[in-house]
Amino acid sequence: MKTNVKKDERCLKVGVLGCGIICQAAHLIGCTKAHNIQLEAICDVAAELREKMAAIYSPKKVYDDYSKMLADPEIDAVIIGIGDQFHVPCAKQAILAGKHVFVEKPMGVSIEECQELKEMAEERGLFLQVGHMKRYDEGLQYAKKFKEEKMGEITTYKGWYCDSVGRYTLTDNVMPVLYSSDAMKKPAGNPKAVLDHYYLLGHGSHLFDTALYFMGDIDCVSARYVHKEKVHSWLIDCNFASGAIGTLDLTIAIAQQWHEGCEIYGTGGTVYAKTFNPWEFRSSIVECYDKETNVSSTPAAYDGQFYRRELEGFADSILNGTPCTGATADDGMMVMRALIATYQSVQQGGKWIALKDVKGGL
Repeated sequence: MKTNVKKDERCLKVGVLGCGIICQAAHLIGCTKAHNIQLEAICDVAAELREKMAAIYSPKKVYDDYSKMLADPEIDAVIIGIGDQFHVPCAKQAILAGKHVFVEKPMGVSIEECQELKEMAEERGLFLQVGHMKRYDEGLQYAKKFKEEKMGEITTYKGWYCDSVGRYTLTDNVMPVLYSSDAMKKPAGNPKAVLDHYYLLGHGSHLFDTALYFMGDIDCVSARYVHKEKVHSWLIDCNFASGAIGTLDLTIAIAQQWHEGCEIYGTGGTVYAKTFNPWEFRSSIVECYDKETNVSSTPAAYDGQFYRRELEGFADSILNGTPCTGATADDGMMVMRALIATYQSVQQGGKWIALKDVKGGL
């Protein structure tokens, strides 16, 4: 891929693990467009995918063996965009090799493995970021700043993430051609067959991370779940550590347009955010009502390339020590706790589950 992006004098040299769907659609192009990242290498066991991605993105090196890529002294950091069950094992390998790590969401599939990964990175002084890209949505960033500066005490958070039955028609039109291969490495069994697990991990992680981004830690949740034909729906009550209360709606999939966003109520104002299908690369439209001035504001947020923005933030933290504005290991673990607590609450008839007590995985 030829690009006119002007690169910084100092760039983070990264190796991308995985040439599958998420790396094709997000991370490879994100690396290419980022001003402070150099795509040093790619790695995949599937030869045809490696060759296609190498032809498109022109990395300096191409590997079929992850351990060999990790042994490359020119590589500063690794981007891991493969199956959820491989996230933590491959991230641990990278940490042991002395590489900084950007791992796609969800951070892993169990609390215990995520905790171990976090401790390994901290012990070795390496940076670990989880790919919750909605934190790099310009509209949501504006709303968060407004919430912290203008809204006083926050009482209520409402969030919703409702996939659309027309999602694949839309994404087929706007996404690049995506390639697959029978040689791709896949987890044992078929994790996607257990839909209540798969949807919670894949979609619920966005819903919870947006709530955490705005509201901070969640103390406990109570959840209900219904499944009729191809509709899977969770309604989740949550209590935040701040004392605020919240409700979350996760539904896959609804018979209307993509429906995602949130509302936040405070003593000094209100935030409403409408979020779009990420592959449209549109920042959320937010309305921030300031009670003191009786004025509602909406930013002109033009840059909807969340995947490039999150990788630039990752690189900036490593190169310049800039405080992380993305999801830390603690954030990734809190999302995991919330997802597992939601599943456990449903299994126990809507019982309130304290996140600090959650163990195990999905």
